Amino acid sequence: MFDRLQQMEDRYIDLGDQMALPEVQNDREAMHKVSKAHRDLEETVEKFRKYKELAQGVEDAKAMVADPDMAEMAAEELAELEPKLEAAEADLKIMLLPKDPNDDKNVILEIRAGTGGDEASLFVAEVFRMYQRFAEQHRWKIEVLSESESAVGGLKEVIALIEGNRVYSQMKFESGVHRVQRVPATETQGRVHTSAITVAVLPEAEEVDVKVEQKDLRIDTFCSSGPGGQSVNTTYSAIRITHIPTNTVVSCQDEKSQIKNREKAMRVLRSRLYEVEMQRQHDILAKERKQQVGTGDRSEKIRTYNFPQNRLTDHRIGLTLHQLDLIMQGRLQSIVDALIADDQAQKLRADGAQAA
Repeated sequence: MFDRLQQMEDRYIDLGDQMALPEVQNDREAMHKVSKAHRDLEETVEKFRKYKELAQGVEDAKAMVADPDMAEMAAEELAELEPKLEAAEADLKIMLLPKDPNDDKNVILEIRAGTGGDEASLFVAEVFRMYQRFAEQHRWKIEVLSESESAVGGLKEVIALIEGNRVYSQMKFESGVHRVQRVPATETQGRVHTSAITVAVLPEAEEVDVKVEQKDLRIDTFCSSGPGGQSVNTTYSAIRITHIPTNTVVSCQDEKSQIKNREKAMRVLRSRLYEVEMQRQHDILAKERKQQVGTGDRSEKIRTYNFPQNRLTDHRIGLTLHQLDLIMQGRLQSIVDALIADDQAQKLRADGAQAA
């Protein structure tokens, strides 16, 4: 592990030297490439340097223990430094885990009403607001690509693009079935009803990630329409794109411009096709390793929101919080951090098993 970290530090120093070269500074593309590689290594190298400082401090303190005049002070210093050294080593192990190549990507967020009718559509709107507030806390930009309202003011479906710093790394564990338990406003006898919605978080795919052939697309145009079929405009600006080989259909009618609707629809289509390919690769890898976290299937219930008890339970990690009111305001970070920590722990166990 430490040989690898030393190689990373050497590479970091070399990249820093390259950034000072006039030929690199005058080449925008080369400078972008070198500075990105330098930036990607920075956090790990700084942690490694801190680890080496702590390790040297521990060695020095151990050497002083033999001196009767210094023994007490050295013992105190060891008691302080050794836990820090262990924590730094644990952090480095996590940093050396294989990185998810999608972590830096923007995401396409898709939320749909499942069982529960009107109540499910109301919950779709509430969960979408929850994610909007979470995005605001991270200063991410969120743009609605498509939405379908229900008769009671909820959303049957909403698709949005979230852009910002490392969005997928924070949002990727939200995919799955979210179950809600509460007394609907229309319930006269106070009975708790259970409804469900599905959430999909897709890393936004660039053209380099997914090659979409024009011959594989069928593009239809139609007039945009609002709730109840009332005409929004009389031009054929709405777009429906069908990817013929996979029968994947995407439509967009939010913009008055046909060109903009087509651009938005293509972003969603590329991301959906990328997700299909990712799932295929994941299945192959899982079969090879003979292990898989859950089934990886979105039909799995991942979370329950119980409003009468102000309780949220994430079933994957057995986490229960009695602060649902705050979570619905977008305060999701404690859940996200717990899911990331669990994922890292599983990867460390798998890494240890392979090493053994």
